[in-house]
Amino acid sequence: IGYYWKHSTSSSIAAKDAAASAKGAAKGVPVKVGTVRTGTISEEASAVGSLLANESVMIRPERDGRITAIHFTEGQVVRKGEKLISLDISEIEAQFAAVSSELTLNRSRMKRAEELHEKKFISAQALDDAREALNQSSARQAEVKARLEKSAVVAPFEGVAGLRQVSPGAYVKAGQDIARLEGIGTLKLDFRLPELYLGRIRGKQEVLVRVDAFGADTFRGEIYAVEPSVDEQSRTVLLRARVPNPGVRLKPGMFARVALVLETRENALIVPEQALVPQGK
Repeated sequence: IGYYWKHSTSSSIAAKDAAASAKGAAKGVPVKVGTVRTGTISEEASAVGSLLANESVMIRPERDGRITAIHFTEGQVVRKGEKLISLDISEIEAQFAAVSSELTLNRSRMKRAEELHEKKFISAQALDDAREALNQSSARQAEVKARLEKSAVVAPFEGVAGLRQVSPGAYVKAGQDIARLEGIGTLKLDFRLPELYLGRIRGKQEVLVRVDAFGADTFRGEIYAVEPSVDEQSRTVLLRARVPNPGVRLKPGMFARVALVLETRENALIVPEQALVPQGK
C-alpha cells in the first residue's frame, strides 16, 4: 500500500494531514506482490513449415512378372533389406540352370584346351575360342542371376509401408507402382526465415515444433542444413531440421509452427509481464 504525503509550513496543517492520512490508511490501493526469480530466457524467431519423410520411395519392380507373394502389411514397419514382394521365377530358374550347365561344360573344355595347347596339339586360336566361349557363358549366367535377384523387391531402408496398389497374382510391368515406403522414425522439417536472421543461424540450433493435431505438445529438433542461396522474391532462406518422431505421431505433409531458438540466457531475472509499464520501446 502506498502513500502520498503533503508538506506545509504550518504545523497544524501538517498535523491535520497526518491524521487524515492515518485515518485513510485502511482505504489504500491494494496491490499484488510477486517474487523475482531466476530462470532461463530464450529468444525465438517464429515461422511455419512442412514436415517431410526422412526417406521416401515408391516401391516398384525392376522387371515384368506375376506377383507370387506380398510380404508386407499396409502400415507395418519394415526393416531395411526385408522382402516386400516376390515375382514368379520358374522360367528364370530354368534359364539359370541351363546357363550354369553350359558354363560347367565350357569350363571343362577350357581346361582340356589348355592341356592340349601345352602339348602343341591345338593352335592358339583354338585355345582363344575355348576361352571366349567360357567368358560368354559366365556373362550369360551373371545376366540371368541378376534377373533372378530382381524377382524379389526388398526395402531399401527402414520405414512404414503405405497402401498397396496390387494384389497377389497380378501381372505387373517394370516400374509399376506397388506401395510407398516412408522413413518416418525421424522427420525432416523445411521452413523459411527472413535473411535478417542469417547471421544468427548455426548448425545444430534447436527448433521447437507444434502441430494442430497435438495441441500444445512440443516436439524438439535441430537444424542440420541451410540453403546456400536466399530467395530473391521473398528474401528468405530455406532451412531444414531433423525432428525425432517417437511413436510415429507426426506424419509427412503436416503443417508445422516453428520456433527457432536464437539465443538462450541462463540465470535471467524474471518478473510477471503484468508488472511492466512500457515506455516508448
